[in-house]
Amino acid sequence: MAKLELLQSISGHKGIVWNVSWHPLGKIFASCGEDKIIKLWGKEGEAWSMKTVLVDGHQRTIREVAWSPCGNFLASASFDGTTAVWDKKSGQFECNATLEGHENEVKSVAWSPSGQLLATCGRDKSVWVWEVAGEDEYVCEAVLNAHNQDVKKVAWHPSSDLLASASYDNTVKIYKEDQMDSDWTCIATLQSHESTVWSLAFDKSGKRLATCSDDRTVKIWQEYGPDNQEGVNVEDRESIWKCVCTLSGYHTRCIYDITWCTTTGLIATACGDDIIRVFKEADDSDPSAPTFDLIYTKLDAHSQDVNCVKWNPLGNQELASCSDNGEIKIWKFTEQ
Repeated sequence: MAKLELLQSISGHKGIVWNVSWHPLGKIFASCGEDKIIKLWGKEGEAWSMKTVLVDGHQRTIREVAWSPCGNFLASASFDGTTAVWDKKSGQFECNATLEGHENEVKSVAWSPSGQLLATCGRDKSVWVWEVAGEDEYVCEAVLNAHNQDVKKVAWHPSSDLLASASYDNTVKIYKEDQMDSDWTCIATLQSHESTVWSLAFDKSGKRLATCSDDRTVKIWQEYGPDNQEGVNVEDRESIWKCVCTLSGYHTRCIYDITWCTTTGLIATACGDDIIRVFKEADDSDPSAPTFDLIYTKLDAHSQDVNCVKWNPLGNQELASCSDNGEIKIWKFTEQ
């Protein structure tokens, strides 16, 4: 039997809490929402408590926050069209860089595994790639206009500079930099969802990608390298991504977020039906056509839409979630 036990319920924001992000060491997490502030939370004994409030970085709703791989920087994406980068070189967290360029709402921000690149996306249908050019200095490397609708989410491959984006146009795009001319290009379009793709998450290896959608399905995509493609000259071909599994019939409303645990391989989803679901790959699963079982359903996880779920990178099976009702919850998942 599996169990998702509530460890703590936190009322930390006024209005919607859009996102939570774990620090790479798993001892701190950040949260943000429509109250235009960011809060940092740490443990005191067994309980999580607020440690810091970050204000005056944005004029409108903060949609997402993301820690850099080194844990020294926090980026925030806002409906005011800007992305802020915070650090505590002065001894306390301050906004020391503001990235401008998007025409309107910035929906998502993510750091590359090296920490040298930052990706943002927004309602203006574009994905931007920024390079860390020096202390508090960020230079736009590329503006990618591969989508024809609002871009909801960006996520980096866990070990290489490969970028994925999810959009209102029902597709996922994969990008990489051409080493010859340093241009960023869209190398793959993943088409299978029938409505908005809200979020996506790579597995630990980066060979698989999970996507979730307004069409109430989760899809698992598998990368096939050039050496695994018959009749193709290896030098002439990029990797291709194929949908190898569709999880349907489990969710009753839009799936807003998905998180793939790097230690256990468990997938958790955040849904508009106020439910958190946990999926596990079957033991006898065929790698080329995997099957995933729903192993736990947490009814009424929040009293309103679940907007975000994130596994703690510590691998301790802690899960953070947040909701329209202003709540953040910390859960512990166990399998018996």
